[in-house]
Amino acid sequence: MTQYLLAVHGNVDEDAADTRTMADYQPVFDAVERFNEKLRAEGAWVFAGGLQPIDQATTVDNTGDAPIVTDGPFVESKEYLGGFWVIEAPDLDAALAWAKEGSQACEGKVEVRPFQDEPEA
Repeated sequence: MTQYLLAVHGNVDEDAADTRTMADYQPVFDAVERFNEKLRAEGAWVFAGGLQPIDQATTVDNTGDAPIVTDGPFVESKEYLGGFWVIEAPDLDAALAWAKEGSQACEGKVEVRPFQDEPEA
């Protein structure tokens, strides 16, 4: 079975315009937990996590003579990775079906990408 990354994207402009409180978000948190439980119950769950805000990112580049550590994300952008699920699904259609449910639960856009196949030994 193939593993897929379901990446949840945020947008700094939408974040700035959002006036909801943490209490307002509780139904979203509850919907995501119900989605997570469904993933677990159906054997699709591998791992998931929400990420701290983009201003908490640090980028490390150790491809040159010395490592360079920079505050901030790899790419300055209005969109950012806000969280993710790693799931197992039999094919892309099944992964897309999970992504549709996840997007609805978290009220965000979800990108689906398969992981590379393991090299044969």
